[in-house]
Amino acid sequence: MIDNDEDPHAETQRLDKWLWFARITKSRTLAAQLIQDGKVRVNRTKAAKPSHSVRSGDVLTIVIRGNVEVVKVLAPGARRGPAPEARLLYELVSDSNKSIGQPGAAGRVPGTGRPTKRERRLTDRLTGQGD
Repeated sequence: MIDNDEDPHAETQRLDKWLWFARITKSRTLAAQLIQDGKVRVNRTKAAKPSHSVRSGDVLTIVIRGNVEVVKVLAPGARRGPAPEARLLYELVSDSNKSIGQPGAAGRVPGTGRPTKRERRLTDRLTGQGD
């Protein structure tokens, strides 16, 4: 019998496979592409290839569609099961999704319709586009 403390490969899984099992991505191909694009970090280190091993306790930082998700790996996956089963594989570390990228347009109250020409000029002047 093999003790988990002695075997360095115990309870490890490929990163792309784990992302797919945990339903972070829709396919292993998309998971591999996400990793190759440099949008996944394991314990603050950029994952270089999809075959990177993850184990329980690792913290993943994932950038998906402009949002940063920080998750802690709780267990390796055995299969790609239903969403409630996949949710048991990880724990969200940060509840707030941090958006990266372009800041939003000037805030408007919902339901106020399109901005008038005067409002557009003021918005352009505020954002520095109306020079």
